[in-house]
Amino acid sequence: MPFGCVNYRQRLSFFNLAEVDSMRNQFIFAIHKPIGISSFDVIRKLRKITNIRKIGHAGTLDPLAEGVLVVGITRNGTRQLNQLLKCNKEYLAQIKLGATTETGDREMVETVVEVESKPTQEEVEKVLQTFVGETEQKPHHYSAVKIQGQPAYKRVRRGEKVKIEPKKVVIHRLTIEKYNYPLLTVRAEVGSGVYIRSLARDLGEKLKTGAYLTSLVRTRVGEYSVDDAFTLEQFSKKWGSGEINVDQS
Repeated sequence: MPFGCVNYRQRLSFFNLAEVDSMRNQFIFAIHKPIGISSFDVIRKLRKITNIRKIGHAGTLDPLAEGVLVVGITRNGTRQLNQLLKCNKEYLAQIKLGATTETGDREMVETVVEVESKPTQEEVEKVLQTFVGETEQKPHHYSAVKIQGQPAYKRVRRGEKVKIEPKKVVIHRLTIEKYNYPLLTVRAEVGSGVYIRSLARDLGEKLKTGAYLTSLVRTRVGEYSVDDAFTLEQFSKKWGSGEINVDQS
């Protein structure tokens, strides 16, 4: 199944399976991270709402991205996050062809690329499919990938040069949802560790148009869908009313 978690149940075999499901339901939640705040900002807000310090998340979303952020509350939740990181994910990405930016997204001013001919949808589709399967991907230098314990983007912003090695990742499916040059919308079903910003960059390089990410929504993590995720406001109300209650014993 594209949206399963890698050996989730087997790797948690030290729990009774019924206990695992109960713990997940009780301590793991899907939050809809809005645009404009970091994933850790979400954790800070949840700590304030719940007055619980032990909260973490399974997979960072950039401030300019939105969508599903799976969080674990209390030690019972946070100790499951390493396994949830291995879940497959689905994204809806809008990519702009014919231009690039230093950050690979819309944070910085774009540089227009001279394009000899606008690629047809068939040409874009053909190139997209070359990324499907097991492939090597080099994380963007403005990504959160760690270089000697620090996120690469922090080093780059300080003016440091960083060397990032490509790594093997798995892309399950890439589907064109809409294409009207220069804007392309792609639904991506991917394994753990795939950077959609890097995918946009690599697509632009292969098409010889350049490309950068203009918007990104993470629509699913494993079984957790954005349609079922709580906004921070919804979570706060349900927590305050007692509809959501976490056993801290």
